Amino acid sequence: MTRKRALVTGGSGTLGAAICRRLAHAGYAVAILAHHHRPVAEEVAAHIHADGGIAEVVTCDVTDAESTRSILTKLLESGPIQILVNNAGIHNDAAMAGMTAHQWTGVIAVSLHGFFNVTQPLLMPMIGTRWGRIITVSSVSGIVGRRGQTNYAAAKAGLHGATKSLAMEVASRGITVNVVAPGIIESPMVQDAFPPDQIEALVPMKRSGTPEEVASLVNYLASEEAGYITGQIIGVNGGLA
Repeated sequence: MTRKRALVTGGSGTLGAAICRRLAHAGYAVAILAHHHRPVAEEVAAHIHADGGIAEVVTCDVTDAESTRSILTKLLESGPIQILVNNAGIHNDAAMAGMTAHQWTGVIAVSLHGFFNVTQPLLMPMIGTRWGRIITVSSVSGIVGRRGQTNYAAAKAGLHGATKSLAMEVASRGITVNVVAPGIIESPMVQDAFPPDQIEALVPMKRSGTPEEVASLVNYLASEEAGYITGQIIGVNGGLA
C-alpha cells in the first residue's frame, strides 16, 4: 500500500520534531522542512528511520515565495502531498511602542506569508486526490493576546481567519483545514521564559504541556477519523484559554 505523504514546516524545532515523529509512527512518509537547522532535521529523520519510518529532509525559507514553489514542485514530482502541517513560526517579542518594522514584518512573513507560500502550491494536487488534511500550528497568543507579542498574536490570529476561509473553499473536495493552538509547551525557550511557579499560577492544570500531546492532536486531525472536523481552532493549553 502506498503511504500518504506528509510535509511539516518548522520540522527541526521541538514541536515540529515531535509532530514529524508522530506522523511517521502512524505510517506516513514525512518530509521534514527546515531552514537554518538542517543538521537537527537530519537527526529527526535518522530517529524516524531507526524506528522503521520514512522521512526526508528539505531545506527551505518559507518566506521566499519563488524558492519555496520551486522546491515544492520538485517534491510533487514524487506524488501529491496530502497532509500538510504549517508549523513554521518565529518570535521576536517587544512592546509595540518599541517594536521595529523588522520585528513586525519578520514574524508576519514566516507565519502568514509562509502559510500561503507553502499551502497554495500544494492545493491543486491535493484537490486532485479528493482527500487532504491541512493543519496549522498557531498559539494561544492568537486567541487571547499576550504583552510584547502584538506581531506574533497578529500573525497567529491571521492564520485563524485564513484557516476558516480555506476550510470553506475545499470542504467539498474531501480536504479538512484546522488550527491547533498550543499554550505553554515544554521547550528550552519556555524554560527560559516561564519559571515553574509562573506556570503554576497561569495554567489551571498547573503544568506545561508536552510536544507529544500537541503531536497527538495533529496526528488525529490528519487521520481518517477526523474527516468531519474542519474550520476549527483547537486549543492544547491546560485550560489557559
